[in-house]
Amino acid sequence: MILRCARAVLALFAGVSLLLTGCSGGEAAQAPRAGTAVSSAPASAAATPSEAPTPSRAPASAATPSRASTLPVVRVADLPPEARETLRLIEQGGPFPYAKDGAVFGNFERVLPRRARGYYHEYTVRTPGERDRGARRIVTGRSGETYYTGDHYQSFREVVAP
Repeated sequence: MILRCARAVLALFAGVSLLLTGCSGGEAAQAPRAGTAVSSAPASAAATPSEAPTPSRAPASAATPSRASTLPVVRVADLPPEARETLRLIEQGGPFPYAKDGAVFGNFERVLPRRARGYYHEYTVRTPGERDRGARRIVTGRSGETYYTGDHYQSFREVVAP
């Protein structure tokens, strides 16, 4: 009885080992964490930490051809008018009304797909009646993806063309 249990445990460990090595004996496969998006982009497309952060100037109104995100979407036409104005400023390269516009967005909440530091940049969306920057932001990715948050990074929607 003990011998059968030991063999079953060894078989289980062998199966897990094969799963982690991808059955090829090569590098261990990286399984995505629950709740994270899986990108079909090659690893070489991700920015390396040594690259200088460059604000994304890709057209914010264009949808990403193959969405890597599983976030809900919002059409540009359905955004608040202030968000559409921020998108216009991003497309033309500024000038931006706030000093922090274009700053690196760290994605510390990990709501957006994980990317190297410097991949995402954030821009303020004015909130009528607010004296400070408010809670609304547009976040752009280096590959042209655009996200909107109305609740200061607690949730995001991917912005897509009309």
